[in-house]
Amino acid sequence: MAEVINMPRLSDTMEEGTLAKWFKKVGDDVKEGEILAEIETDKATMEFESFHDGVLLHIGIDEGSTAPVDSIIAVIGSKGEDISSLIKGDSKPEVKEEPKVEVKEEPKVEVKEEPKPITQDQQKSDSNGRILISPLAKKLASEKEIDISLIKGTGDNGRIIKRDIDSYKPSNYSHFTQPKPHVKESSYEIPNNTMRKAIAKRLSDSKFSAPHYYLNIELEMDNMISFRQQFINTQNIKISFNDIIAKAVALSLANHPKVNSRWYDDKILFSEHVHLGVAVAVEDGLVVPVVKFANSKDLSEINSEIKDFAERAKNKKLNPSEIEGSTFTISNLGMFGIESFTSIINQPNSAILSIGAIIQKPIVKNSEIVVGNTMKLTLACDHRTVDGATGSLFLKTLKDYIENPVSILI
Repeated sequence: MAEVINMPRLSDTMEEGTLAKWFKKVGDDVKEGEILAEIETDKATMEFESFHDGVLLHIGIDEGSTAPVDSIIAVIGSKGEDISSLIKGDSKPEVKEEPKVEVKEEPKVEVKEEPKPITQDQQKSDSNGRILISPLAKKLASEKEIDISLIKGTGDNGRIIKRDIDSYKPSNYSHFTQPKPHVKESSYEIPNNTMRKAIAKRLSDSKFSAPHYYLNIELEMDNMISFRQQFINTQNIKISFNDIIAKAVALSLANHPKVNSRWYDDKILFSEHVHLGVAVAVEDGLVVPVVKFANSKDLSEINSEIKDFAERAKNKKLNPSEIEGSTFTISNLGMFGIESFTSIINQPNSAILSIGAIIQKPIVKNSEIVVGNTMKLTLACDHRTVDGATGSLFLKTLKDYIENPVSILI
């Protein structure tokens, strides 16, 4: 028994569909599950498969034509089967060329006129100023880099449809709109190495096990800039801002051991020594070498160690003992122009300090607006060990050291 195939409702908002392509023709055998046609909806172009076995006996809609949902688009049955009763009264929603109608000079007779050629200006837009074009035709025009304003549509009301795009040939004067070479998507993959896996595991464990919160401050850096230059001039050691901040952090931690702590299920460990982890970017990710007893080392020692660690980290020459045992970590992205950011705590530490770039901008000094240099710091804390007031007091001490760097030497 023959089966009628209706225009499917392929989306909740679909009211009509455009038959973009037939994969079968009348007389072809059709198997259940085979792709029968390609249908444009209001949201996408989808493949429509047959749910029946048989022979395609009738096609009720041409390629590029549109039909309402539930209208007959095809009939599948047995070869030679009479389907006249099924398709009686069925007419194709659109035909490629409307037949001419002979006009008789009789009163009150409706006369169908052959469609007049659509001019470019008429075709260009509807009442809202939009170009009339089917979704599939629009997609094809985009892929072929074709300016749709140059195309005359042959669909209903001058609508541009698929066959208009397929048959379009640019004229000599439109060389500026010639299709560009198609750019294919490209990608590649690299297996995760041991470092990448370790970073992923440690940071995931930290982020999902430690209740993070963040404290932000902005510091005046004019004194720090002057201090660094004077130190370089007098000591002939080219220290960095990061070296000075590292020393200031170490001294502040010595005054606030609650920040220099570690969480256990049954206790909190407070460290009176400061083993300062310094995040260093390497090709495969990052490592955190540790400046041991940083609070008892001077600026030149800190400078020497951090520089040595950075060089050996990039060559993968660090010893395991040099990247273990940190009690606090600093991460500096200021050299990349990052003004502020937040970091994930490097467990088992209870906190990590994110250091931004030194920025020149207007600031208020002595009730006057002047040009000054500032820097933003963000402290990420584990709320299990570091309360808000505790973290704030630590940052206040750190602010005093950085804005008055001479105190670091005392």
